[in-house]
Amino acid sequence: MVLNSLFPVFALVVLGVALKYYRITDEAFLKTADRLVYFIFFPAMLFWKIGGAQTAAGIPWSFCGAALAAVAAIYLISAIALKIFRITAFQAGSYSQSCYRFNTYIGMAIILSAQGEPGVRNFGILIGFLIPFINVLAVATLSWYGEDAGSGNSRVSLTLKALVSNPLVLACLAGLIYARFINTFPVFINNALSLISMVTLPLALLSIGGSLTLKSLAGYMRPSLIAAVIKLILLPLVGYGCLKLFGVNQFEIQTGMIFFALPTSTALYVLSSQLGSDTRLAAASIVLSTILSFASLTAVLLIFF
Repeated sequence: MVLNSLFPVFALVVLGVALKYYRITDEAFLKTADRLVYFIFFPAMLFWKIGGAQTAAGIPWSFCGAALAAVAAIYLISAIALKIFRITAFQAGSYSQSCYRFNTYIGMAIILSAQGEPGVRNFGILIGFLIPFINVLAVATLSWYGEDAGSGNSRVSLTLKALVSNPLVLACLAGLIYARFINTFPVFINNALSLISMVTLPLALLSIGGSLTLKSLAGYMRPSLIAAVIKLILLPLVGYGCLKLFGVNQFEIQTGMIFFALPTSTALYVLSSQLGSDTRLAAASIVLSTILSFASLTAVLLIFF
């Protein structure tokens, strides 16, 4: 199970690294690929997976509540760690995000391999709840510590814009509505969305690999390692406690534990840049978290599957 689920994902990430190293891909290609995946391919995949799922399943409220509670708890732990480890105000926003943001693309690829369509549906609904919540936490922290984040009104505006215009959230909501009232796709639309889905995850994983560079770790090993420990060790432990507390079933525990063990998201770099936090720390956290997540995800698959 471990080899079957993780090898395809990390093989594509490594291939992305190699393609960038040998200059088969470049920055322009990777930026275009990121935009295509984020704004078109991945939202289309989420809409298709959720919109065509069985309506009897409903929304897994306990599962989503447990995940929200775990992320909230880790946010508080990261805030305490800011003081304990004396993270500077300039680094605080980037550091905080790296403790609880998650890489959606790696998560979807592993869950699709390990759990199939039911797991993908649950994960899709979960991120629909978590992305807005995480954006609120991230912008609040960046605004609190950032000197260049702008006025209060601009910060609120940025938060609201991030929430209402997020294509992944919109796709999840559209999929839920479609599943409730229609739930089936004409064959030609189904085939088109199926082809889009085949492109989505490989392109996303290649792009992730192309963005990784060990040079970004120089000078930022300590704070990025602290964040990685919170993200990849504490979050799975706290998350498992929340899942048991909320009484979710075994299948949802498996989905949740994969989610909790995921590396941090590449999106934290963008938001850190927008609100004046340390983008070099953000880049270092992304690289280290992605590398170490192989161990956390392996442990989850060995224990829970």
